[in-house]
Amino acid sequence: MDQIADYVIVGTGSAGAVLAHRLSADPAVSVVALEAGPADADRFVRIPAAFAKLFRSPLDWDYLTEAQPQVGDRRFYWPRGKMLGGSSSMNAMMWVRGFAADYDEWAAHAGDAWSFAAVAKLFDRIEGGALHIEAQRSPRRSTTQWLTAVQQAGYPVELPNRDTPGGFAQTAVCQRRGARWSSADGYLRPALQRDNLTVLTGAAATRVLVDDGRAVGVEIDQRGRRRVVRARREVILSAGAVNTPKLLLLSGIGDRDHLDDHGVPVVRHTPEVGRNLQDHLVVPLGFEVAGDSLFDAERPRQLAAYLLRRRGMLTSNIGEAYGFIRSRPDLELPDLELIFAPAPFFDEGLGTPTAHAVVFGPILVKPHSRGRVGLRSADPLAKPVIDPRYLSDPEGRDRAAMMAGLQACARIAETAAMKRLITGIARPRDTDTLDDAALQRALQECSHTLYHPVGTCRMGTDEHSVVDPELRVRGIEGLRVADASVMPTIIRGHTHAPSVVIGERAAELIRS
Repeated sequence: MDQIADYVIVGTGSAGAVLAHRLSADPAVSVVALEAGPADADRFVRIPAAFAKLFRSPLDWDYLTEAQPQVGDRRFYWPRGKMLGGSSSMNAMMWVRGFAADYDEWAAHAGDAWSFAAVAKLFDRIEGGALHIEAQRSPRRSTTQWLTAVQQAGYPVELPNRDTPGGFAQTAVCQRRGARWSSADGYLRPALQRDNLTVLTGAAATRVLVDDGRAVGVEIDQRGRRRVVRARREVILSAGAVNTPKLLLLSGIGDRDHLDDHGVPVVRHTPEVGRNLQDHLVVPLGFEVAGDSLFDAERPRQLAAYLLRRRGMLTSNIGEAYGFIRSRPDLELPDLELIFAPAPFFDEGLGTPTAHAVVFGPILVKPHSRGRVGLRSADPLAKPVIDPRYLSDPEGRDRAAMMAGLQACARIAETAAMKRLITGIARPRDTDTLDDAALQRALQECSHTLYHPVGTCRMGTDEHSVVDPELRVRGIEGLRVADASVMPTIIRGHTHAPSVVIGERAAELIRS
């Protein structure tokens, strides 16, 4: 039987959970939130240092990109949360807002309501309300040594989340007393007691139903059964930068030629659906150390410290420190982030460590390259085509920036503080020096995603944008998008924070 509500939300991640909470706060409306995965009940969800144990589990969409010619023709593993809380239930919990200039760049595309002056008020609401943003409880001594090393290399150390970061910081984390605090914890769970909110798990959205130019509901596959959840007012897609464009394409909203290729009837020719894909590429260099790395996190002493006091290695978010630098002195703002993890986090997080190690490396936070998300087939349960086209910009600016970042990391490795810590090089393999040849090899062999895809349903004031500044899908009444896919440009930061902001702004727009 069909179900009906005023609002139907697809996805319960960083933005979708916010919408479920804010919209259901009005007792006069009814809300159904659809989650393709199960509840976030797995024990590894709560334990911060254990997030990689969720990779390639039933709680992960477990995506692979197309082969990437610029980085050794490798296919990159893209984990995406498939549970209540979405990726906020399996990310590294880093609360990194980005630069004020990043949001002002959004405003240049989509109007002043997206400027930093406007969203700063939302950040204040979020950080003082539903989400717990805390300092780390048990950072590693090696993290402190790395921050000393970056100072010895000439970089300043400062507090996190300044409007215009100018140096390095220990990471602020989305945790409460040493345990993960996701959007499901902060927004969704408190709203579940409301009679006007229904959350359906195991409910994979397969198509938005459009009748005479208006979205009227969502077709779902729930444990092998097809059914429809109808919307009196609006359908809101918050399925993320991969699954939201995929769902629009399955619904006939996208490039006409691409839809024809897969036999999907065209509802609206919107060529940019799935285009403008941007992501943060990271190259973690690995260094052998004598001890005190998260290689010991599963020892009985650490387990006891976590269970009894919420202290110790298991409270680590892995990426314990970071900072921003410029790849060239003529740049107005940084284009690179350097990240440090006191852990042998190798091989896209899928490898099994065999010894103590730490990693640090550059992240390309303002890439010039653009990719796409598309359909592989008209089967709604088939995985999509994901082609980020890393380092593909014709001028080679992205590759040059990454090499500059790797060279900066090599200099940091030569500081006195790091020489007291490092006993050898673990990645790239089979080298004892970080010369340019070794760094080029690291870029080819060790690079992977930092899990920040955005931009595939970009917002804008121009008619070619997928959604308008109020996040309404152009040409379709009663349909909005509210997630990382609407970002016109990627931020110099981590995408959980701006995605929560998008959820808050979307709720304001819908309620108004």
